[in-house]
Amino acid sequence: MYLILLTVSTCLATCHCLIQEDEKTENHCDLLKQWLESTSVSVEISKKGFHRELITTVDLSPDVLSGVRVLLVHQWPRGVYIDPYQLASLRDQSDWQILLDSAIDLEVPAHKTSGFVTYVYPNHDDPSPRRLKVTIPIHGRYHEPSSVGKTCTSVDIQPPELLLRTEKCTQLNNLEPHTVVDAPCTVHNSSTCPWVKIQHQQEHGPMSLQFPVGDGSLVIPVCSGTLLVTMICCVALSKYMWKHQIIS
Repeated sequence: MYLILLTVSTCLATCHCLIQEDEKTENHCDLLKQWLESTSVSVEISKKGFHRELITTVDLSPDVLSGVRVLLVHQWPRGVYIDPYQLASLRDQSDWQILLDSAIDLEVPAHKTSGFVTYVYPNHDDPSPRRLKVTIPIHGRYHEPSSVGKTCTSVDIQPPELLLRTEKCTQLNNLEPHTVVDAPCTVHNSSTCPWVKIQHQQEHGPMSLQFPVGDGSLVIPVCSGTLLVTMICCVALSKYMWKHQIIS
């Protein structure tokens, strides 16, 4: 009889703990859903020319939950690139980490390359941060000369997707209208985890950058002039060497 009572008491205690844990998880998910609605992202671009900086600011809810991680996913067009060597040199000075989805060729012009994706993981020592800011140096690629006389071309930069993750809320599918996507858990890209993507970030339109392009109608005159100048220089140099009997 004593053994039976002990077994029943243990089962009841276990069930009570599980119920409490489920209630805590459900409460945390409800708080997370409210918190998602008050989180926003703003983007601006500084500097001019081919070398710019994309500044992304994440304003978090005043009642930020502890243990929530932030991920910014950038879909970059082929007209710009990020220098991995520059990022490596800035690693100790930055309060964020970045993961590239593919290798980047720094020398390829825009019309011979494709876009790429980056995953940016802001670092924060504060367990309840209110604002996160990430500044990424970006560079414009050289574009194919224009055949219609244009002097500039536009490159549209889409705002990043804001993804959030917490281990305290496992019922992520109940966070409509926000959706759940898979993304690398960390910058080391060793595994993927479910993240909540905030939908209202799509309200922000792309930012347009202007980069100069060459005039395609001048290709033949420029090439002809370059060839002519090269031939004249070769003839003049040959005559000089013949006159002074310079032998290499």
